[in-house]
Amino acid sequence: MHGMFVILLPLSLILMVFGGMMGFLSFLLRAYLLLLLTGTLFLFGATVTLSGISIYIAYSAAAFRQALCLLEEKALLDQVDIHFGWSLALGWVSFVAELLTGAAFLAAARVLSLRRRQDQAI
Repeated sequence: MHGMFVILLPLSLILMVFGGMMGFLSFLLRAYLLLLLTGTLFLFGATVTLSGISIYIAYSAAAFRQALCLLEEKALLDQVDIHFGWSLALGWVSFVAELLTGAAFLAAARVLSLRRRQDQAI
């Protein structure tokens, strides 16, 4: 489980950087297909981020259960402080940002498609 979120979360970052470069080019070129591909890439990156966050939470819960089994004394367990911190909060912010960015690119592709149809009708 540890290896999965160690791979998924950096992969999400790579997808965001690549999607950002593709998005910049797609806005400059006003290419419908590239906008659509960029939106889909960001939505895929959001699912990768969500998967990484979910595995991270499950891994932390499993580690806590393991610690409960190993530490049979309650006095030692009281000294263990478990909290997620900023990394989990930033992961959720990243997920929401990727989701909104993907939706924005898909909406931009739709608007561009509608404008081209209107221009062809005139």
